[in-house]
Amino acid sequence: MSLATQLGRAVGQQAIPSTMTAAVYHGVNDVRLQTVPVPTIGSGEILVRVHTCGICGTDLKKIATGSHSAPRIFGHETTGVVVATGENVTEFRIGDRVMFFHHIPCGECYYCRHKVFAQCPTYKKVGATAGYEPSGGGFSEYVRVMDWIVRKGVIRIPDGVSFEQASFVEPVNTCMKAIDTLGLKAGEAVFVIGQGPIGIMLAVLARCSGVRVITSDLFSQRHTIARTFGLNENIVASTADTVNVVKGMTEGRGADVVILAVTGNALIRPAMEATRPGGRVLLFAQTQHGEATIDPAAVCVDEKSLLGSYSASVDLQDESARFVFSGEMDLERLISHRFPLGQSVEALQLAAHPKPDSMKVVIQPGSSWKDQ
Repeated sequence: MSLATQLGRAVGQQAIPSTMTAAVYHGVNDVRLQTVPVPTIGSGEILVRVHTCGICGTDLKKIATGSHSAPRIFGHETTGVVVATGENVTEFRIGDRVMFFHHIPCGECYYCRHKVFAQCPTYKKVGATAGYEPSGGGFSEYVRVMDWIVRKGVIRIPDGVSFEQASFVEPVNTCMKAIDTLGLKAGEAVFVIGQGPIGIMLAVLARCSGVRVITSDLFSQRHTIARTFGLNENIVASTADTVNVVKGMTEGRGADVVILAVTGNALIRPAMEATRPGGRVLLFAQTQHGEATIDPAAVCVDEKSLLGSYSASVDLQDESARFVFSGEMDLERLISHRFPLGQSVEALQLAAHPKPDSMKVVIQPGSSWKDQ
């Protein structure tokens, strides 16, 4: 029996307390560490004791804008150990090390039939909670995973794969979906704006299609990290005229594809300017409704396509899990900061105000476990 399996069994066999610690959202920029009840589970559901939960930009957006009612517990890039199973659960048992998606589509509605899963009404219903309204719940010690997620959205973590590595399955899936949307062709030049964790994952996955990848970021420190993943054509956006540099690197045309992997609607127009006539621009991080200035003739006369990609695809679950579990990309190296659950507020503050050397920030309720 592997150490990972022994750990899962040991954690799973521990008594479940009646209360737990959680980082509870109470409104705009108001997250408090509190003691709350451990969620109860019903038929077809499982209870997972959380080891690691990555902080996603969408969590930060919800907290900063107060877009959701309070109280809630966010966090959806979650890994942990099954500690309880409801009636009729046969695929998982206590002690299993798992990751789980918080959204799973119905598979039957108009949007599912057209493969636009993120617009499915069932997909929009979050199926994981640590209490209150379902909102993911990974910023806590225990998470209840609801029945339709258990049936189609829970993946067992293989022996030899860490909780940290496995916590990237969901974000990798979202990046794979974006790359799939673009239909990349070998030999194309792809320009990725932003080299945070998402930007680096998008760039690496794009390169798997046989394309040339150019990257930009304001911080040279992030390019240092990107180069360890083989991303060697870098532009420091704080000191260079990015659009002109990209054109100079592509015989004056501009990139075939530009991926905008950072927030900020002001960057949409420069992204389009860096794209060749007939090229594609994909918005990945523009998840907040608002207004943006674009040149309509760039779409009409220059025939540039403006695309979007949001959230994960159920069709890519197996592929994203295979990629992460294979170790083809050492995703743990993207983690720059690890915080125990008791320092969740500090973790969220850092993630919301990143430094040049900060990348992925994770909260680890399981940081005290004997083996990770």
